[in-house]
Amino acid sequence: MAPASDWKSILFFPIAVYILLAVGLNIVVGQAGLLDLGYVAFFAIGGYSMALLGVDQHWSFWAILPAGIAAAAVAGVVLGAPTLRLRGDYLAIVTLGFGEIIRVTANNLTFTGGPRGIAGIPHPPSVGHVKALQYGVLDPKPYYYLTLAAIILVVFVVRRLENSRVGRAWVAIREDEDAAQLMGVPTFKFKLWAFAMGAAIGGMAGVVWASKVISITPDNFQFILSVLVLSAVVLGGSGNLPGVILGGFLVAWLPERFRGFASHRDLIFGGALVALMIFRPEGILPSRRRRAEMEEGQAGLGTLGAADVTAEASP
Repeated sequence: MAPASDWKSILFFPIAVYILLAVGLNIVVGQAGLLDLGYVAFFAIGGYSMALLGVDQHWSFWAILPAGIAAAAVAGVVLGAPTLRLRGDYLAIVTLGFGEIIRVTANNLTFTGGPRGIAGIPHPPSVGHVKALQYGVLDPKPYYYLTLAAIILVVFVVRRLENSRVGRAWVAIREDEDAAQLMGVPTFKFKLWAFAMGAAIGGMAGVVWASKVISITPDNFQFILSVLVLSAVVLGGSGNLPGVILGGFLVAWLPERFRGFASHRDLIFGGALVALMIFRPEGILPSRRRRAEMEEGQAGLGTLGAADVTAEASP
């Protein structure tokens, strides 16, 4: 059921985009345990796919959507293939650089419109005479249904992956990559899978977002967006899908909630995040495993290892 007011419909769209981005980044950070600080790059690839193919090539939204997803996934593989042998801070630095390279490249290329970007991005085609599916500038409700469908699809796919051999391999890598490798888990392959899947979801979010905003510029893809999405993952509960969805909602909603305090809302939002990290570092809705790790860590008993998941993940 659609929101009762246009204001809620308008606000739902950025919330839904943040949720999509948070779910995608959670695969990389929360499931596989890889620190990605350049996730905005895949969002940008999806957005520019929508802009370039929609404006220059006049493709339909439904043709651009899989193309944007595929382009982002390929970019994830291209980034991951030479860099996923790095770990920790080194991987974070490389991914951060990749995010900035995409933005700076878009800012300097002619066919991307340079700093002025691309305007006149087409909306998704309307469906018959169904009022709820008449896409345009004035009525935000069709985008409510579009983004809701995207979230449901992504959550379904991610949940299936979590419960599969792939998901168990990701958990094994996150808990102890060396132990997972010794148990026969092909860690590089599964890390590449995580990067590609996370990138694909980021690309999907970019395509959907660009089809609504009509015009995009490189300034839409600043590093701060990667930080906010990472904050959503950590805030909600890294590795736990319901928690990550809640985190995406809060990161998008809280700044709007404090819009009346325009001069101080960033300080309030940042203070709330810092307080949460101090008093609840596992996030609002942590996974059972993460909760157990925190409890054991506080008791001085160490953390859970990877042995209980590597047996199922190994071939």
